[in-house]
Amino acid sequence: MTRRRLLALLAAAPLAAAGWFGWARGRNPYYDGPPSDHFDGLRFFHPEQPPDKSPLAAFRALQLTEKAPWPESWPSPFADRPPARVTGSRLRVTAIGHATHLIQAAGLNILTDPVWSERCSPVSFAGPKRVCAPGVAFDDLPKIDVVLLSHNHYDHLDVATLSRLVARDDPRIVTALGNDVIIRASASRARVEACDWGDRVTLGDGVTATLAVACHWSARGVTDRRKALWTAFAIDAGSAGRLYFAGDSGFFSGAHFRQAAERHGPFRLAILPIGAYEPRWFMKDQHLNPAEAVEAFGLLGAEQAIGCHWGVFRLTAEGIDAPATALQAALREKGIPPERFRALRPGEVWEA
Repeated sequence: MTRRRLLALLAAAPLAAAGWFGWARGRNPYYDGPPSDHFDGLRFFHPEQPPDKSPLAAFRALQLTEKAPWPESWPSPFADRPPARVTGSRLRVTAIGHATHLIQAAGLNILTDPVWSERCSPVSFAGPKRVCAPGVAFDDLPKIDVVLLSHNHYDHLDVATLSRLVARDDPRIVTALGNDVIIRASASRARVEACDWGDRVTLGDGVTATLAVACHWSARGVTDRRKALWTAFAIDAGSAGRLYFAGDSGFFSGAHFRQAAERHGPFRLAILPIGAYEPRWFMKDQHLNPAEAVEAFGLLGAEQAIGCHWGVFRLTAEGIDAPATALQAALREKGIPPERFRALRPGEVWEA
């Protein structure tokens, strides 16, 4: 098998399979720091984290599981051209697609996990391909002040998009430990700040972001599993309110959501992933399903929520619109009005 063919096969597998062979010992290429309650000197971990699944289990779950069909194209009916700035107590969030959002509050333009590339993959010729264009064209973006980057999986850390943003806007990039090395390797001029869970960063006048615990993992290849940290973000936008952006997370005991509410709430809005969750026996340790997202919403005590991480890149076995349908069912079961937790399509806007 040629090296190019091997890369194509690895890239074509859903991103949850990245880092199958990540138990191999060796140095950490991204971070060299003292051990802590979530870093053992080589790898990061969550105290509740179960053992890594085996390569055989990953192959069975992600390659042999029967998958619901997806269309090759699923364009969104929404399109948006955001204003230059939003000030005062206004809060505006535009869904770009997957985990990418434009948050506009207190005069700042903030992007979460920006991905404008056609594929979320280490190579350009294979891997998950978007079925829906970004909800805002890159050239229609207002000047970006801050990027909040949750972790290094290819559907969240897209070096091509980050390089474009650095060249155009020179934004501050706030991320978790180790991811700065990956970003600077492709965008040497990037103003990256790598922080630990619990660190608080001032983004602007009266606006802060605190890195909060998430239950996930990281990998860019086959030997670097959990060698960079992953994070959620709690954003305090002053009079515009407080927001929670989960990045990617499993539910585990739900303690990290409860803790975020106690330490960083009350939240005006929570942005929670609802997709890429089947087969459940394999995905439950890393991704919320819609019912768990509703549980997390309750634990966070947020006034409203946005559901993301669905309907753009085919990563797992469920149907393209299954997350939105299952979210509605979970809300009905809990007696929660559907307008409080909306599964946004790219280009759709949530505004307070």
